[in-house]
Amino acid sequence: MSTPASLLLYGAAGSGHSYKVRSLLLLTATPHRYQPIALDTPRVERPADFVAASHFGEVPVLVDGGTAYCQSNAILLHLAQRTRAFCGAAAEGSAILEWLFWETNRIGFSVPNLRFAMRWAPQPGEVLTYLRARAIADLTTLNETLASSEFLVPSGPSIADLACSAYLFWLPEAGLAAEDFPCVSRWLNALRALPGWVHPNEAMASS
Repeated sequence: MSTPASLLLYGAAGSGHSYKVRSLLLLTATPHRYQPIALDTPRVERPADFVAASHFGEVPVLVDGGTAYCQSNAILLHLAQRTRAFCGAAAEGSAILEWLFWETNRIGFSVPNLRFAMRWAPQPGEVLTYLRARAIADLTTLNETLASSEFLVPSGPSIADLACSAYLFWLPEAGLAAEDFPCVSRWLNALRALPGWVHPNEAMASS
């Protein structure tokens, strides 16, 4: 088994996908190195060690004992098994997988793309309308679920919560307010209260 010091995370400032992984490492006090990657640098000019490790040329990438793991939710699954934390109860495995796949296609698509369009890449009005409607629908799904559960699975905070919440700490940058979704707002505050939690702006800024 690899030692904790062997963990290296490549991520980027502003990347909620990177933040999911960094947050889990910080919440579990797992020793690791973090190397920021400037995504505005052409791929061919990025550090050679990152290029070699990143199968898809994207962040995040976790290198664990010489093995590279890509795609944020796959990395979360690996780390949950490795640390035996935020992995839910044994009977909750299927529910956690459902949330991870839902996040990839839903809120992990709508909110970051709306935020990107609002902050860095202006889009036609109809595109913004589409993305905003998608984001509101996804926030509504979360709000309805969290109306009857403190976290996304009954046993407590899990990687499902870390995945689905990652971009929501930047909701104002997407022109949305958590307060419009009271159960989501309460849930985000509960995550902020976890020992070791760090805001993404701080967590992803430097090593």
